[in-house]
Amino acid sequence: MSTALSTFESSLDRLEVGWTRTTPDGFGDALASAIDPPAVGVPLGIDGVSLDGTAVETPPTPRLLREANTGVTRAGKAIARYGTLVVDSDPEGTEPVSLYPPTHVAVVRESDVLPDVESASDHLGARFADGGSSVFATGVSSTGDMGALVEGVHGPKHVHVLILEER
Repeated sequence: MSTALSTFESSLDRLEVGWTRTTPDGFGDALASAIDPPAVGVPLGIDGVSLDGTAVETPPTPRLLREANTGVTRAGKAIARYGTLVVDSDPEGTEPVSLYPPTHVAVVRESDVLPDVESASDHLGARFADGGSSVFATGVSSTGDMGALVEGVHGPKHVHVLILEER
């Protein structure tokens, strides 16, 4: 196991974010254990895994987003040091699916776990040059704007990460 991966898992533990390491063959079972139906998702774009044949409905619609307890997306990258997910915007609706339902299940390939923010600069630079954007999400949504720490106001109340092992 890489140092970045073990650091990422430790960071997720510190944030009290659930995580599961799985293989492409075990993905369906790991996903089923992580979601709280009804669930909505976007295509993951990862060879060997798909939301087809799962309890996750695609593509997202306003109705599905309103009714979903869980949103399932890919994280383009992850930052090990902070347990941060880099959620890329796209026409499929990854951002709203990751932010709107009360639970977000993010799928990240182990090779996309980077040690630190500086290591993500190539990925971000290419996205920004093409007019794209990315959201850095660390743990559950929380804000202190209301006088006390409140979770789930600007995004999910619960996060679970599926770390996809590569063959």
